[in-house]
Amino acid sequence: VLLVRNKKEFRALGSRCPHYGALLSKGNPGAGLGEKLCQGAQLSPPERGGFSIAGALKGERLRCPWHGACFNIKTGDIEEYPSLDCLPCFKVTVEDGKVFVTAKKKVLALPDVTKHEQHLAASKRCHLNCATVLLLGGGVAALVCAETLRQEGFTGRIIMATKEKHGPYDKSKLSKEMHLKPEDIYLRKPEFLDACDIELWTEKEAVWVDFQKQKVHFKDGSSQKYNQLLIAVGSHSNFLQVPGADLQNVCVLNTPEDSSKILELATGKNLVLIGASFVGTWLDKSRHHAPAGDTNETSLQPSSAACLGFGWARLECSNQLPLLSQMLQNKGVKFYMKTELRELKGKAGKVTEAVLASGEKLPADVVVLGIGVFPNSAFLNGTSIARDDHGAILVDLHMQTNIPNVFAAGDVVSFPVALLNGDRSSIHHQQVAEAHGRIAALNMLKRGEELHTVPFFWTTMLGKTIRYAGCGKGYTDTVVKGSLEQQKFLIFYIRDGIVTAAASLDCDPMLSLIAEVLYLGKQISKEEAE
Repeated sequence: VLLVRNKKEFRALGSRCPHYGALLSKGNPGAGLGEKLCQGAQLSPPERGGFSIAGALKGERLRCPWHGACFNIKTGDIEEYPSLDCLPCFKVTVEDGKVFVTAKKKVLALPDVTKHEQHLAASKRCHLNCATVLLLGGGVAALVCAETLRQEGFTGRIIMATKEKHGPYDKSKLSKEMHLKPEDIYLRKPEFLDACDIELWTEKEAVWVDFQKQKVHFKDGSSQKYNQLLIAVGSHSNFLQVPGADLQNVCVLNTPEDSSKILELATGKNLVLIGASFVGTWLDKSRHHAPAGDTNETSLQPSSAACLGFGWARLECSNQLPLLSQMLQNKGVKFYMKTELRELKGKAGKVTEAVLASGEKLPADVVVLGIGVFPNSAFLNGTSIARDDHGAILVDLHMQTNIPNVFAAGDVVSFPVALLNGDRSSIHHQQVAEAHGRIAALNMLKRGEELHTVPFFWTTMLGKTIRYAGCGKGYTDTVVKGSLEQQKFLIFYIRDGIVTAAASLDCDPMLSLIAEVLYLGKQISKEEAE
């Protein structure tokens, strides 16, 4: 149990974040430090050194240090994702200067049985309600939208249609725990969805939407009418435009099947990764594990590994590239930066080598592409829905498109970002997609809620976890605290003299505290960052 004192009030909650089990009860970082940082106060040198791995507490909000999930200490309710579940709350009384916490043993023994799940299971479909909400896509945006609708009392029909073989699963584990079976990474078990009367249609790909008739047509020839529609179909990997791109064993990492295939093909073989993006964080020649409960890295063991091209730009972490590439180089990965791939060559239809523009040839039994993504919106060609030049669907802060009763969320959208002064951007983070799904659901119910979230991203590599909060797109300056070489740092990204994002390694819970500052709408100047 986590016991929290906020001024003179005591609250008792579950002590672990329901997302990945991060312990929240190791104490806040020194007396009042979270409050000082959130108020923009300068910290003395002793205070700066007094941080431990702990949740960040600000008022009635408790934020997990690992992945930024945020909870209300009064109710345990989710206020920021990626956690799908609330924290359980327990009765607190104070008598004669002593604090007593009362809890049911069953709840303590089964922390996964939360108030959130119980509430969802209790809200079911009523067949007198003929309204249908159709959710295209089976990722976290669609899942959170469906759960929020039920939690908020919607009793109509909810259909989640995905072209994949599986329901919603934890995509971050595709590159971190590649040995797992698909059912091991499901975010919700089929029984849970059944209990909530959420219909899941798998291998059901949308190919056309008739917005005038409010009907979606699917690849199998069927169709479905809707009253409200959510488009959350995600994105797909870019295609390689060189000779030999169609050879066997040239792979992308999109699904559990892709993950298993790459693990099987690459073990003990020569692996080439095209693009130095975060999809490459699993390039590890031996077992290395993150802190207990955090995402473990898989035991992918190629005989050789090479990484080609630019990367990290989408996350604005280019000044970390020397450190990250060095960490991988120490494990035998060779980097070929500022170079181009000329072609892939093969024998008997299978790739055997990658030829660089310089003429150098790299042995390649397996090639994995990590060269960016495009929104899955081609099926909307010829419709009146507004999209940008890249195909991303344009939405407002209500996740509403330009078409009535049609919402969109996740990787497929471009939305106004507060940290960019309202400029639009596509942010491909799990936590952002979940926030989109919740806001879309609330506005389907005419609640008039606007998106208010701070993007929070993480990746684990060779036992080290890098965290990133905010949106550093278009940054013009950085402030680096600590040492990249010693693998302990905090980096502030500056735009127009103001911090819009930060990244860290081994500086918990600083990113959670900074995320809270940004969430509150407070500004951190470059001078304050320094």
